[in-house]
Amino acid sequence: MPARAQRPDATEHDPYYLGYISRTPDGDLVQTLRTQIADVERVFRHLPEERAAYTYAAGKWTLREVLGHLIDAERVFSYRAAHFSRGDTAPLPSFDQDAWLPAGDYERRPMTDVLDEWVAVRHATVAFAEALPEAGWTRRGVASERPFSVRSALWIIPGHVAYHLEHIERVYR
Repeated sequence: MPARAQRPDATEHDPYYLGYISRTPDGDLVQTLRTQIADVERVFRHLPEERAAYTYAAGKWTLREVLGHLIDAERVFSYRAAHFSRGDTAPLPSFDQDAWLPAGDYERRPMTDVLDEWVAVRHATVAFAEALPEAGWTRRGVASERPFSVRSALWIIPGHVAYHLEHIERVYR
């Protein structure tokens, strides 16, 4: 079985990420990344602007900000995967989602623009994962002072999106 179809084991990531990895379906990760585009489009493509600005409680992210967060997180985890896959051993810093989100200023943009950016980022992730040599999937590095494999960084991405889509369905509807 190719490495991209093998679920990461517990030594490849911090236990915190198991919740995301467990939401990623078994099988070819590249195919999962591709097919998830339609899931995200279904939720966000025809969302009216006033709904995109909706938040379910004070201090919580708007739907547009949730999508912006998905962009930021995908870029971070894709970069971690690229960094480790190329054999770079320099540790990578933590990702502070609460610092990144306001700097993205997603609220000033139309929802369709934010969604188009997410789709472009996802296509870049797919292209990277599809081209990744077999040996690259199991290389390892350190991020946020925790061990990561390339495979775990990439498996976190669709699981993280699935988590937020479930959360939207539960509390934003």
